[in-house]
Amino acid sequence: MTSKTLADLAEKMKDIDFTMLSTHGPGGTIAARPMSNNREVDYDGDSWFFTTEDTSMVSEIASDPRVGLSFQGKAGILGMRPFFIAVEGKAELVRDKGQFAEHWTKDLDRWFEQGVDTPGLVLIRVGAERAHYWDGEDEGEVIVDRGSYVGGP
Repeated sequence: MTSKTLADLAEKMKDIDFTMLSTHGPGGTIAARPMSNNREVDYDGDSWFFTTEDTSMVSEIASDPRVGLSFQGKAGILGMRPFFIAVEGKAELVRDKGQFAEHWTKDLDRWFEQGVDTPGLVLIRVGAERAHYWDGEDEGEVIVDRGSYVGGP
């Protein structure tokens, strides 16, 4: 078994477009939904997603910021080993248009026609605390140092 670094995981994640974002719902339920990574992100332990204020995801994060992200890379029968990452972290709800602009990509216009001025727009920042990975027969865990993280409990 080898040990991967956050940079190693980032290299493998750059071609993954979608993740499943899991939150804690009412009564201890777990809710998951697909979110786009936009394939234009250099992963440094933070993931950024746009949504709107009226989603259950926003109220669930406000109640409990502990979330999970599940990524699956390409795999195939022609010798490509499967690659999976499960990230545990804390989510922060960001409502600052300056940060919206910093993380905006053209592809988001499809979902949010008014861009960063879309009413009720919310940016979700997921700060990773640990990432479990499985890469064929190799598996391990990367602990992400969040010493300066200031969100949720």
